[in-house]
Amino acid sequence: MATVKVILAGPRGQMGMAARRMIAATEAFETIAYLDRKSAEESGLQEGIPVYTDATECFSMHEADVLIDLTTPETAKEHLKLAIEHSIRPVIGTTGFTDEEIDQLRNLTEEKQLGAMIVPNFALGAVLMMKFSQIAAKFYSDVEIIERHHDNKLDAPSGTALKTATLISEVRNEKVQGHPNETETLRGARGGDVEGMRIHSVRLPGSVAHQEVIFGGHGETLTIRHDSMNRDSFMPGVKLAVETVMKSSTLIYGLENIID
Repeated sequence: MATVKVILAGPRGQMGMAARRMIAATEAFETIAYLDRKSAEESGLQEGIPVYTDATECFSMHEADVLIDLTTPETAKEHLKLAIEHSIRPVIGTTGFTDEEIDQLRNLTEEKQLGAMIVPNFALGAVLMMKFSQIAAKFYSDVEIIERHHDNKLDAPSGTALKTATLISEVRNEKVQGHPNETETLRGARGGDVEGMRIHSVRLPGSVAHQEVIFGGHGETLTIRHDSMNRDSFMPGVKLAVETVMKSSTLIYGLENIID
């Protein structure tokens, strides 16, 4: 396999630092530029790898194969479109894309014959949790999701929780859970509602990424749980996504679509 030339956006965050370690440890990958809000002098990224604050300039200056973007939803959307325009395959590790946006971006990638991935959660175990939950939902119609993340996470619920609910809804008949006359004496106590399912978000320091999918039946419950203890747990998924976009010619949303 030829060396995959990578531009990394968001190199100073926890995920970005883990990605830097993963790329350095992968013989077939090479980081050729960083894309950051701060310059090399301001950011302290003094590794001999050029640092850019302007995406257009960065993409124009380097013939990269892949953009790994670990920034924010707003920034990632901008970077993704620019990367496609410059024939760079994007791997986007954030949430916040609507179905309409995903369809539009998929059309762009197919016009360019470029692989791309948007991945709400790079943890392979989290993807398996979602797959197992979809299987279980065929047999249990009552389900609630509890997701827990660090207190600096900007969105709630998480993209993983929403993706889990979407996968479950594909096989589950919509059902409003709980007593038909229940009321919330404290607004939001029952969590968010997705087709009658409830999603609860916890934000605490010390957490990384955790989710429980709890099914209830007659005289029993089934809990499917995944825990990421550190950001290195996401790196096998990032590596798999990079390898996948090098071989595909369309946009793929979620690792579950490439794990058989």
